[in-house]
Amino acid sequence: MPMTKARVYLNHMSLINALGSDHQEILSKLITGDTSNMTPYTTQLSPKTFIAGKVTPSLPAIPQHLSKHQTRNNQLILHCLQQLQPAFDKLQSSTPNHRIGVVLGTSTSGIAEGELALNHHHKQGEFPASFDYSQIQMSSPAAFIADYWGITGPTYSVSTACSSSGKVFASARSLIQNNLCDAVIVGGADSLCDMTLHGFNALEAISPALTNPFSSNRSGINIGEGAALFIMTRDPSAIELRGVGESSDAHHISAPHPEGQGAKEAMLMALEEAGLSGDDIDYLNLHGTATELNDAMESQAVQAVLSHKTHCSSTKPLTGHTLGAAGATELAFCWLLLQQTDNERFLAKHCYDGDYDPALAPITLADGKAVSSLTTAMSNSFAFGGNNVSVIIASSER
Repeated sequence: MPMTKARVYLNHMSLINALGSDHQEILSKLITGDTSNMTPYTTQLSPKTFIAGKVTPSLPAIPQHLSKHQTRNNQLILHCLQQLQPAFDKLQSSTPNHRIGVVLGTSTSGIAEGELALNHHHKQGEFPASFDYSQIQMSSPAAFIADYWGITGPTYSVSTACSSSGKVFASARSLIQNNLCDAVIVGGADSLCDMTLHGFNALEAISPALTNPFSSNRSGINIGEGAALFIMTRDPSAIELRGVGESSDAHHISAPHPEGQGAKEAMLMALEEAGLSGDDIDYLNLHGTATELNDAMESQAVQAVLSHKTHCSSTKPLTGHTLGAAGATELAFCWLLLQQTDNERFLAKHCYDGDYDPALAPITLADGKAVSSLTTAMSNSFAFGGNNVSVIIASSER
């Protein structure tokens, strides 16, 4: 007889992005569709200006004894660690350090610091004293968390471009269900850097104005930065991780399958694992990049898999596309939405010009009105190479 897999829960969450870092403030801005923090951003090494979702408050300093981890990415993470500190102290009092793991998604790690170091080397013939090669390794964010909190359990990063911090939830859950860990710090982080901004611009995927997903007038993405972390354990709490579906259609190095075959497969796998049908999903956080091909294929996948009763929205007009942090950030938004306690429940409002592209498969976009049911949410993240992931969470009393 097969063993029953342990149920896992997302007990605590912290986040920071262009919307802020306070849970209630971010929830309010999600519901009202506040895009005011999407502002002009000039890259570090060129005069080009983009619309971007930059974190503007000052970030905490990396402790001196961990100076090799000095990157903006890790400062975003440190802000989240400080938010989670009371919960982690309680966890650590009853859980050995070797039974706690770390799984982080990222696509930039310390690339911004690497860019500045290379520029310094070009001008001075040597790297700055503050530069450590490990800063640009994809392992850096996970290693920083482990070093900061003294965690000695399995520690690693996942880097699959824009699906990175969606896929980490399957990896983290596996560590718990296979009895390698009792708890996992799981999430993602990415910071703004020239490589991603100019790289996506070279792909003609950057919008010169605020991103406009699912509109006839859409012209691409804006880039953002942020971090979101969860503490995942077997201990029952308000939000349960119900299902994760992963697929890789490998249609093209940068373009999705035009009919969304991999996206459909990931969504269906998540539903099957959760024991749910498409009718059971109250809210879907769309990948919603406002590129011509992504919105076309995602609308087909959503129409094929979910009910017309499922309300959908892309939150990228509020934060920018946070790349390797997008999966965790957008699941954190779902986590906040599911924990509303008022009699009226609201969703993250879909912000666009209202001109839904008639060439797209019709889906139901969240319009800012209250909904009658909100217990189960799905989040989609799709990446280069046809790397797809869908994650389902639900109120545990469901």
